Amino acid sequence: MVFSGLTFLQCFLPLCLLAYFLVPQKWRNGTLFLFSLLFYAWGEPVYVVLMLFSTALDYTCGQMVERHREQRGAKIALLVSVCVNLGLLGVFKYSDFLIGTVNSLFGTALPQPNLPLPIGISFYTFQTMSYTIDVYRGEAKAQKNIINFGAYVTLFPQLIAGPIVRYQTVADELEHRDCTADLFADGAKRFACGIGKKVLLANNIGLLWEAASAQAAPTVLTAWLGVIAYGFQIYFDFSGYSDMAIGLGRMLGFRFLENFNYPFLADSITDFWRRWHISMGTWFRDYVYIPLGGNKGGLAKQLSNIAIVWLLTGFWHGASWNFVLWGVYFGILLVLEKLFLLRWLKRLPAVLRHIYALVLVTISWTLFAFTEISKGAAWCKAMLSGMLFDSSSLYLLLTYGPMLAICALAATPLGNRFYEKIGTRLGQRALTVVDCGGLACVLVMAAAYLVSGSYNPFLYFRF
Repeated sequence: MVFSGLTFLQCFLPLCLLAYFLVPQKWRNGTLFLFSLLFYAWGEPVYVVLMLFSTALDYTCGQMVERHREQRGAKIALLVSVCVNLGLLGVFKYSDFLIGTVNSLFGTALPQPNLPLPIGISFYTFQTMSYTIDVYRGEAKAQKNIINFGAYVTLFPQLIAGPIVRYQTVADELEHRDCTADLFADGAKRFACGIGKKVLLANNIGLLWEAASAQAAPTVLTAWLGVIAYGFQIYFDFSGYSDMAIGLGRMLGFRFLENFNYPFLADSITDFWRRWHISMGTWFRDYVYIPLGGNKGGLAKQLSNIAIVWLLTGFWHGASWNFVLWGVYFGILLVLEKLFLLRWLKRLPAVLRHIYALVLVTISWTLFAFTEISKGAAWCKAMLSGMLFDSSSLYLLLTYGPMLAICALAATPLGNRFYEKIGTRLGQRALTVVDCGGLACVLVMAAAYLVSGSYNPFLYFRF
């Protein structure tokens, strides 16, 4: 079940909200826990057992850490939590990749388990690990109520695509949260914006990528149009889901942290990764980069820590060599910026710094989009050499040019600034009417698009 599906919008969400607000406040976490399990079981009923196991394990490990603080038992409980969570991630996400690599290197014929990837496992294993680590560090108190903890682990708004919600950011809200009308309305507005991004923007610009990538020998123009479209598709797909998750969280009384901050306005690769998938970046910073030593121990140590983090970041995205190469690509760029590129960039006009970042990020999508590295390399070559354009590429430009312009505008804060100016001139009451009308239009258009059974992929299912 996905947020942009009719089953979720017409059945699951209304029933969940109705039950959630009808029960007494003390039963809301239990209600949320049950509906979250139902949400997860809709697509993978067998793997509910895996999620319940992870919940019970990390709840127990958290209790053990709290009881045996400053003793050996706390460290043992922490190691059990980290090793089991990484083990689950390794078995279900990486076993086929690792066995296949061994077979290709040594000529063996070890059987591959071909296990289906549990939805959201990359997100909820990171969340449960961070819980035990934070309790061990003394940055969070162990949750005594297993239902409350289960609600945190299985929380359906951010289960399948993040943002990665650390326990300490919602610990107080798990115990007590105010579900006010204003917060609910703000959440509904954010959810509508998210579904508009996903259904109206990501899905439609994705059609350009589908058309371009189907060509065996793309021209330079087609190659650039296709990869730019893919970048917009994955941005509006992922940020749209993050917006929907944040909106659903607010409707239920939670305040999740932001996950995107206009990344295509970045003027360096360093700046880009401060703006894109913020929850993942902060997770790797706090639980990998800083424990490795961070920026302490000299420049060489800092650069090696960056390289390790980005190797793991690429591997986290998928069990394929193209994702590893994608992580290495950004690791090299970030190391170069740390060494000298950032100093050089500061001397350039802002527009040139912006072009530099956009070009390098756009090239990176060729590594991300194709699991076969040879195909990604061929696409990158097509972007840089060959026939400049033909009738097919001009057709794609004319057909999807307006959509590209809309996506480019929607990736900037100009819309929000225009909205704020309208609010200042019209006043709050008139702005509320505009809000309701605009959001109703977005929801109606999105619903019509979904009812028509049009192209509606979800790119982050594979992560």
